[in-house]
Amino acid sequence: MRYKKKLIGVVVLMMVLSLIKYVLPAHSKVVTLYNEYVFHPFQSVRNIIFSIVPFSVGDFLYILGTAGLVVLAVRWIMFLRRFGKYKHQLGASLLHTIMIAGMVYVLFILGWGGNYYKPSLTSFWNLDKSGWSRDTTLEQFDAYLIDKLNEYAPGYKPLAFSELDDKAKVYYKELTDSRNRTYGVKVKPSFFGNLMQHFSIQGYYNPFTGEAQVNRHLPAFMLPFVMCHEMAHQSGIAAEDDANLLSYAVSTLAPDSTFRYSAYFNLWLYTHARLKRSDSSAAKMLLTKLNGVTKSHLAVLKELRRKYASGVSDYSGALYDGYLKLHHQKDGIESYNKVAITAWAWENKLKEKGFVIQIP
Repeated sequence: MRYKKKLIGVVVLMMVLSLIKYVLPAHSKVVTLYNEYVFHPFQSVRNIIFSIVPFSVGDFLYILGTAGLVVLAVRWIMFLRRFGKYKHQLGASLLHTIMIAGMVYVLFILGWGGNYYKPSLTSFWNLDKSGWSRDTTLEQFDAYLIDKLNEYAPGYKPLAFSELDDKAKVYYKELTDSRNRTYGVKVKPSFFGNLMQHFSIQGYYNPFTGEAQVNRHLPAFMLPFVMCHEMAHQSGIAAEDDANLLSYAVSTLAPDSTFRYSAYFNLWLYTHARLKRSDSSAAKMLLTKLNGVTKSHLAVLKELRRKYASGVSDYSGALYDGYLKLHHQKDGIESYNKVAITAWAWENKLKEKGFVIQIP
């Protein structure tokens, strides 16, 4: 009887979560209703509220949450060391923790997680990937991206974080039909800054506050693409490969050499890495055609990765890989690399004057 109410609460929460995990993948109409009447209104309200706050509320919540977990772990250790005396307190604390974790996860699903069950941008945009070949098309697309980098490198100029944010918001408003483009897209510099580099994280979307956080200390040539990626999440795109694709689409359609250069550079990094694994000789040959500006940017990235290299990123990557697979992303962390194929298919799609990027 001591734990009856808590046990009932846990059972109810598990039933709700099981129902959600069953209904969303199996019923596309429910996902459409979620997108229309839950996520988008909630995202707009969150961003109207949190845009008033100049700092990242999401970062602050994560700091508080981490501190709370540390305190909880210390309490459990104390209870275990004196188990006979504190066994009931330990049991109550465990059930209470499970209930809170379940409620947080329900909030996660309602505020963001349902987006993982939307159709992919590839299917929504009717992109044709059937002509892709790992042997020939990959090399051709690598060469195409190098040509674009050579074209836009002379017009590239580094811009301040705030200026890039303002421009990105304008491009989302003008180039997409994002429901949240008026109030819901805005990037904030993360509290964690270069600490994120140890985890190989450039930016992240907070599913509870709806904020997009980016490491403002990233090299300037990386920022436009990363910002547009996080804004894609704010627009309701959950899958990482789709967020990369939307960022690429927005940035390459923007009338701005800096954004175009950043998009082609980031896509080339994904594409060239694939080509290097597939045909290192071809990758080495194509590298000789790259302009000097981009080669200097590659050197900056190489030094940055050397500086922050650590085993921590391997553990964080494994955790995130599991998280993505749990949420309908069967390729896990490797899904980021799929953008090489989908961006190639996007480039083959007819883009007429006045083209508006549609977002599911």
